[in-house]
Amino acid sequence: MTLLIMTIETINLWIMAILYIIAGINHFVMPRFYEKIIPPFFPNPKLINWLSGVAEIILGFLLLIPAYTSIAAWGVIALLIAVYPANIYHFMKGFKKKRMVWVLALRLPLQFLLIWWAYSFT
Repeated sequence: MTLLIMTIETINLWIMAILYIIAGINHFVMPRFYEKIIPPFFPNPKLINWLSGVAEIILGFLLLIPAYTSIAAWGVIALLIAVYPANIYHFMKGFKKKRMVWVLALRLPLQFLLIWWAYSFT
């Protein structure tokens, strides 16, 4: 049973890591999408997008290195908290334009689920 649990935990970790690596790469594939959802009171959306993309990629890879998994998970939590204003801003923009409101609303509590998921590896 322990082997099965460790296997499920390892698969779970790999899924998380791959998702963050892909999400980070997406910041460079679709930069305008991310830059548009950064609240206007933050300066230099291009730099913020670049930094968050690099952070996601690095943290994704670090999750896979056992000596750094816990630290990387804390980094993911910090990143998820840091980008939460962009999710709120994106929701508010979508709400005003009446576009994808339910998807954007679902994303807000999903962020807390992602934080819990990352916390499970600390």
